[in-house]
Amino acid sequence: MAGIYVHVPFCKSRCAYCDFCSSTYAAPTRHAYTDALIAEIQARSQHSTGILFRTIYLGGGTPSVLTDADLGRIFHALRDNFAIVPDAEITLEANPDDVCAARVQTWQAMGVNRLSMGVQSLDDTMLRALGRRHTAHQAVEAVAAAVAAGLHNVSIDLMYGLPGLTLRAWERTLTEALALPVTHLSAYCLSVEDGTPIAASIARGDLTLPDDETCEAQYRMLVGKTREAGFTHYEISNFARPGFPSRHNSAYWDGTPYVGLGAAAHSFDGTTRRANTTDIRRYTTSAGNPPFDTETLSVRDRINEAIFLGLRTYEGINTKIFAERFGTDTLRRLSADAAPAISRGLLRQSPERLALTERGVFVSDDVISDLILV
Repeated sequence: MAGIYVHVPFCKSRCAYCDFCSSTYAAPTRHAYTDALIAEIQARSQHSTGILFRTIYLGGGTPSVLTDADLGRIFHALRDNFAIVPDAEITLEANPDDVCAARVQTWQAMGVNRLSMGVQSLDDTMLRALGRRHTAHQAVEAVAAAVAAGLHNVSIDLMYGLPGLTLRAWERTLTEALALPVTHLSAYCLSVEDGTPIAASIARGDLTLPDDETCEAQYRMLVGKTREAGFTHYEISNFARPGFPSRHNSAYWDGTPYVGLGAAAHSFDGTTRRANTTDIRRYTTSAGNPPFDTETLSVRDRINEAIFLGLRTYEGINTKIFAERFGTDTLRRLSADAAPAISRGLLRQSPERLALTERGVFVSDDVISDLILV
């Protein structure tokens, strides 16, 4: 089994914190990009014979800025060229102001059965500071519209650690978000990237980031509030109602192969990574054969990745599978290195699992760094 990721690098406007591969190119470029994407789908499928795909994820950027005609062409090409299982999880990322019941029904007819919306905040002041083009009311209405249209697997993204975000304001956003009929929540601490407008504002002193203690308090509140609402904390930044973890993202964390299509998309076959060009114009004129780089992971790289990704999840590292992949000596080394964190109550160990405890989650970076091979 494998997954498919499709990158759609277009937005109506750029957010203040964004350094992703995306642009505000107009409709003609988006249409030409779709042509190039379909050509790549056709070319790459020739190397995927016999592989069954259980997830498709259209991310960005903002895939919902494409016309429904172009989205339909993409889904048609995927089904024509890859072996998609009948019950595949098919996710579309959307901005709240692109969502209405009629469009959701159109997307469902294409096979979309999961919607992921970049809400980020339910505080209009925060949304303006982030450069988001929707309001809190539009986000709430978008979730309601999706559910009213019959799509009941809806995920939203939120951000904490924002300039000016108080603990009380974060609590209001969490309370309002968890009252929505959503099945999944992803929440990330703001990462300030060089060259972004928000980085410039912070450098000028116009905005001030909260200190580490405030960010940790906001994360602790996130964990507590989601638990109270009946969500499972199944990965460091991800929470789901029972039965609704993201199958696509979970596959990244357990090392399942995936095919990445589009500008800046990454692929992984178990040992080798492929990264398509991040130049959108070069990709668009590539006729399905975009420039790309490859990296073959060393055994050490694969061990470190298995540790890092495994410990991000609630279930942790399956030590039986880990030993089968890397040998019993490597597992013994991992167990020995993990012993101090186990004794401090930061890791929990069972006959077949090594995982972070709840305390360990709050200092996960430190715990994981102590286990990585250097």
